[in-house]
Formats: sequence, C-alpha cells, structure tokens
Amino acid sequence: MFALIKKEISIELRTKSSLAGVLLYLLGTVFLTYIAFGLKKLDPISWNALFWIINLFSAVNSVAKSFIGEKKGTEIYLYSIAKPESIILSKIIYNFLLCSALSILGFVLFILFLNNPISDIILFLATLLLTSLGFSTSLTLLSGISSKANNSHILMAVLSFPVIISILLLSIKITKNCVDGLDPSVSYDELILLSSINCIALAVSYILFPYIWRS
Repeated sequence: MFALIKKEISIELRTKSSLAGVLLYLLGTVFLTYIAFGLKKLDPISWNALFWIINLFSAVNSVAKSFIGEKKGTEIYLYSIAKPESIILSKIIYNFLLCSALSILGFVLFILFLNNPISDIILFLATLLLTSLGFSTSLTLLSGISSKANNSHILMAVLSFPVIISILLLSIKITKNCVDGLDPSVSYDELILLSSINCIALAVSYILFPYIWRS
C-alpha cells in the first residue's frame, strides 16, 4: 500500500500538469472573487459559502482523475501485483493528503486576498481535515465506479452530488459556528456526524471496491 502511495506521488510530481491546473484554478477563483467584490472584505456568510464552493470544485477536479485518468492497461497491471483493498486505500490516503493541502492553501489564499472571519481556528482546521477525508473517500470510490462506464465524467458528477452535499452542509454549519465564535461543544454533534459519514464511506469503499475492480 505504501508503495502504491509513493507511486501516486511520483506520477503527480512527474506530470505536474494536472496539479498545476488545480492550483491555477484555486488561485484564479480566489483572485476573481477578490476582484468581483470590489476589493472589499467579504461578509462572513459570503465568505463561508464561497470558500466551500471553491474547495468543493478543487477537490472534485483533483480526485476525479483517480481512476478515470489512468492509462489503459494500468488496471490490469495493478490487478496482477496488488490487492484491491490496498489499491483503494492507497488512493484514498493520497487523495486525502492532496485535498487537505489544497484546502489549507485555499484558506491561506482567502486570508491573503479577502479576510479571516474565523474565530476558532483549531475547530475550523479539524473541519477542513474531516471534510477532505470525506471528499477523498467518497469521490475516489465514485471515480472507480465511473471509470467502468462511458461518459465517465458526466456519471461522476451525477453520482457525487447526493454524497457530497451532506458533507458540505455539515462543513458549512460548523464553519458558521466558528465564524460566530460559539463554544466548540456546540459543533460536537456535527463533528460526530461528519466523522460517522467518513467511517461509513470508508467501510463501503473497502468492502465494495474489490467487486468493482474484478469487473
């Protein structure tokens, strides 16, 4: 599994085009937001909504290529040398690291170009990590499912919406609590629910992916 994670990282660093595209998208959208609002500071509600919308599309663009973007013959080769459980876990871990890095970078860009309305930074960073885990787990499995069908990018978008929307709504609610400066205990129920969704998605990926892989 660790060899597969190393393979994912080395391929990403070797090609660089897809990663550079996601970084350019992230920087461009934040800068356009800065220009569109007349170089003014955003109100907390707009900041919360725009941050998670940009973060969502960055995650989708970076994770969607997990299986869809692989070259023909790669699956057959991996099928002969590794277990499907190791493959799906390695991709989830790699995508989690990538989504977490993009989320933190997006937060830094929002601070630089816009403002920082977050009062509880620790709770917000914990929410970022949990949301990144949810995005990577769900989207990686959906990428594996979509890669088996025609028009895989369209199918990926359709399948991901009902799964991602629940994670996104919880993240927005917790972020609002962070902006309002409420006690962290107010957000415990949402954090537990978000963690539960991540555990369920991870368990479903681990159990179902071998059947998808064999097809």
